[in-house]
Amino acid sequence: MSTQRQPAARARTERQRARRRRILDSTTRLAAAGGFDAVQMREVAESAQVALGTLYRYFPSKIHLLVAVLHDQLELLHATLRERPLPERDPAARVAHTLRRAFRAHQREPRLTAAMMRALLFADGSAREEVTAVSRLTSALLLDAAGLEPPWSEEELSAVRVIQHTWQSTLVFWLAGTVSLENAHADVETACRLLAGGRRPPARPQEEPIE
Repeated sequence: MSTQRQPAARARTERQRARRRRILDSTTRLAAAGGFDAVQMREVAESAQVALGTLYRYFPSKIHLLVAVLHDQLELLHATLRERPLPERDPAARVAHTLRRAFRAHQREPRLTAAMMRALLFADGSAREEVTAVSRLTSALLLDAAGLEPPWSEEELSAVRVIQHTWQSTLVFWLAGTVSLENAHADVETACRLLAGGRRPPARPQEEPIE
């Protein structure tokens, strides 16, 4: 009996994943076009072709929606990082390069970025799980970017947290027009230097000499 039920269960899971993907894509389009205020639950449901009640079961509010979109965007950045390895050997330079790459993406979609950051700032205890997931993914992304293998020291983990906080705050100030892009990059690079002087990534294996 269990084997007969597996295909149906798998199909339901696939449908749920596809439904969630449509919801996130619709939210992304609305936010990119009109920012935070353009993301309305009814419009998202209509665009994603799901019932409004179904949308609320997946995401209780637009804050939950936009924080989930932020997580989705970070996953894309993480995937890009793995597909296009960084040339730098220094951990600080590698992280700074990654965050400059992220800033370029934010420049292309400033309304979407502003909506996601506003949601992150407005999130309350009801979205703790989603915010925690974003924080963990950001830390994983930065550690991968640095090229540092575990176990990480407390100093390295603290440095990553400071870099994360600096990146997010400078992004908010840049979006508000109170910090120039040049100064935002400089501030992030200053924070990234907290990783300088620590462990280096493993040396590349040298080729065996040909006899």
